[in-house]
Amino acid sequence: MSQSDIEPPQLYAAREPIFPRRVHGWFRNLKWIIMAVTLGIYYVTPWIRWDRGPNLPDQAVLVDLANRRFFFFWIEIWPHEFYFVAGLLVMAGLGLFLFTSALGRVWCGYTCPQTVWTDLFILTERWVDGDRNARIRLWNAPWSAQKIRLRLTKWAIWLVIAVMTGGAWIFYFTDAPTLLRNLFTGQAHPVAYITMAVMTATTFVFGGFAREQICIYACPWPRIQAAMMDEDTLTVAYRDWRGEPRGKIAKGEATRSDGGTKGDCIDCMACVNVCPMGIDIRDGQQMECITCALCIDACDDVMAKIGKPRGLIDYMALKDETAERAGEKPKPVIRHILRPRTLLYFTLWSGIGIALVVALFMRSPFDLNVTPVRNPLYVTMSDGALRNTYVLRLRNKQGAAHDFRISVTGPDGAAPEGAVLQLEGIESTVLSVPADTTHSQRVYLTAAPGSTLAEGGQAELTLWVEDTSDGVKSHIETVFHGKGEQ
Repeated sequence: MSQSDIEPPQLYAAREPIFPRRVHGWFRNLKWIIMAVTLGIYYVTPWIRWDRGPNLPDQAVLVDLANRRFFFFWIEIWPHEFYFVAGLLVMAGLGLFLFTSALGRVWCGYTCPQTVWTDLFILTERWVDGDRNARIRLWNAPWSAQKIRLRLTKWAIWLVIAVMTGGAWIFYFTDAPTLLRNLFTGQAHPVAYITMAVMTATTFVFGGFAREQICIYACPWPRIQAAMMDEDTLTVAYRDWRGEPRGKIAKGEATRSDGGTKGDCIDCMACVNVCPMGIDIRDGQQMECITCALCIDACDDVMAKIGKPRGLIDYMALKDETAERAGEKPKPVIRHILRPRTLLYFTLWSGIGIALVVALFMRSPFDLNVTPVRNPLYVTMSDGALRNTYVLRLRNKQGAAHDFRISVTGPDGAAPEGAVLQLEGIESTVLSVPADTTHSQRVYLTAAPGSTLAEGGQAELTLWVEDTSDGVKSHIETVFHGKGEQ
């Protein structure tokens, strides 16, 4: 055989359609509940109102890109407070590590958006086309008027879901009622239409056609999760020492669970038929498994029908395999969950969460920044006094206008001798800042002729800002440039 006759290896395989069968059970009900809650939160949240006063948006959750702020009910995050968002992202990563270490890929099986929307699309498909056998027959049937009608009906419902998904996403970035009206009247910004179209298309394709391929090929987590799991991790597995050798059994025939030689598994393929990833859990741990536990429900249902104990497929830890093979009881579930690795993840996760909460409640209701004007460093007045100029930027993060008193002190905490503080365009040292705005104000500090500030070099000063309504103070260090600096 020549080299040219050898076929090159196939790097890609065509997708084999998967038609998961409907199943009832505890885990399936849990997935329905989680799907309803997560989809409800996603679709409804942009429409929740929250009164912040006349000067702020009344949308409870809003990513205000135009003004570079994030609103979450009573919390407002400014651009310089991005560390709150970074902290939440770190908590999300640690939370993923924590749950994966304890319970395997529960994120993938229950709350991942790809899983949730795929479940919703499969539910729609089942309503239109029927359950597994009906969908298989329809897939293999030649094109006909009925097949076209069913396909168009299903795709139309998918498209509605996808449009709602894309629309809900953009509602988080601007006032939802206003944007909805502008979308229908054609007055929305082109970015809104483009973003909505992209989100609609990806939801339609990923949830309707790609499905498990997104989890297997596009998502990196299946390849990372192994580093988070160990022999104590609880994950979905098949008790082959109880189920093998599999095969048909007669009614009342003794099997492994009864002390017999035959396995409890009757090879009914129920676990395979309900799997949304199309795998056989009896082949052992596989990268494709998202631990949705639907195979547990399917197997438990079969075991109940043939009079065998449940748990042939179940959440279990590999560390218990030896004990179970010997007929001993496995360790309690809590001992698998509470172990050094999970406790470390939980400590880090909760520590960051506590730090963020403390920082949130301890942050000042206003921020200030002072920049000395360096060209020139100082101005000599007609009477010989020296004047330094500063640009004060004061951010009022409160929902109402506030008055702030500006003052200056030296290293000893007292007002510098012979120094006069003035605000440009304002007769007093009290500055009024509107609600939720940043005000820029030029500040003049004039040192009398012959004073220490005027005759000395660079002097350290502290600029104080006090909220006149509640006495809250904040300060920032700055300098005064005198003649001696030349």
